[in-house]
Amino acid sequence: MREKLIMWLFDNTQKIYLKYKNREPWNISTEDLLLYKKNSLGYNLGSFLKRNGFKLMPKVERHDVFHLITGIGTKIKDEIALQYLCYGNGKRGSYLYMAILTGIIVFPEYLKYYIKSYRLGKNSNMFHHFNFKKLLNEDLKELKKMIFSKQQLEQLHEVSI
Repeated sequence: MREKLIMWLFDNTQKIYLKYKNREPWNISTEDLLLYKKNSLGYNLGSFLKRNGFKLMPKVERHDVFHLITGIGTKIKDEIALQYLCYGNGKRGSYLYMAILTGIIVFPEYLKYYIKSYRLGKNSNMFHHFNFKKLLNEDLKELKKMIFSKQQLEQLHEVSI
């Protein structure tokens, strides 16, 4: 029931949010992404989208890149944890605030997960502001190494509990 509430909120607020989002859409399809080199951010993003049955949402394409880079899943609790990680990394915005506040109210049992995600974002190199469209040719593992320490890279596999 709680997950349905969050999905309803998301479905009913995303159109308004996207209408006022001041970004140019990437205009790239999953098929286009799969044409990049196998180790690249672009190819891995295309594979992530295909595996999950997703398409890039115009103007917020980097959100799926955040999932890919951090390894945080796409379940509701994970979507909220990703927002905590981004908040820790310095990202700010009304939609982010709404997500983290709603998450802690609706899913208080995941507080430790959210705090761990926040700390990971805070202690990693800042990445939330990157223009990932320009980085689609870059090696995904190398990008992760630029953002996270060796210890953090090991933690990325542990974050999503």
